[in-house]
Amino acid sequence: MNLSFAGRNVVVTGASRGIGRSIALAFAGCGANVSICARGSEALKKAESELKAIGGTVHAAVCDVSDGTAVTRYVEDAARALGGIDVLVNNASGFGGTDDEAGWRVSIDVDLMASVRASQAALPFLERAGGGSILHISSIAGLRSSVRFPPYGAVKAALIQYTKNQAVRFAAKKIRVNCIAPGSIEFPGGMWDNAKRSDPALYKTVLGGIPSGRLGRPEEIANVALFLASDLASWVTGQTIAVDGGQAL
Repeated sequence: MNLSFAGRNVVVTGASRGIGRSIALAFAGCGANVSICARGSEALKKAESELKAIGGTVHAAVCDVSDGTAVTRYVEDAARALGGIDVLVNNASGFGGTDDEAGWRVSIDVDLMASVRASQAALPFLERAGGGSILHISSIAGLRSSVRFPPYGAVKAALIQYTKNQAVRFAAKKIRVNCIAPGSIEFPGGMWDNAKRSDPALYKTVLGGIPSGRLGRPEEIANVALFLASDLASWVTGQTIAVDGGQAL
């Protein structure tokens, strides 16, 4: 079954590489107009070029989503550039791995509050469109204890709970809200790609804990995002789907 997002307007934060990039490309490949943002201009320009090669309206902006004013302005600019918003994907992550003030602050500001602020900024446009979809990208670290990365796990758990709250609040507005909890995802230049070389023991330990026998690919997260934002998931809201090859089990 082919999914079509022709004429739909999709906004993806943190989309210059990895999961966010794959999600943006997947929506564009299904006919959507797409806006992306990221902090680094070089990778963002590359992702923008890839999207333009697919077709449709493309908007890209450098944005530090930890800045509340900046993320609100970005979402509003994206809506103007695309002609509205039908889907918002909150993907940006600061990956706060250290159990100190810096680790907690970046996790709260980027993973949680940027998602809150982007949702609030997108809400009027989603309502104007007659409904739509919000997707949060959490992590299986939010479904269980996260000994190595306490701030990251705790904030990703908060995002899962926030998904449920939004789903109830926005259901009457025909806005569905769901969450994806990826397991360990490997892509060039990403955390696990780097760990394979710099910390092979850790990589081997993580790999050994995945029943499917391999780490995941960004495209596998994008496939689930397409489903959750599509009409095929019209009766699905408030849910968190682990995409992890059984890793959380």
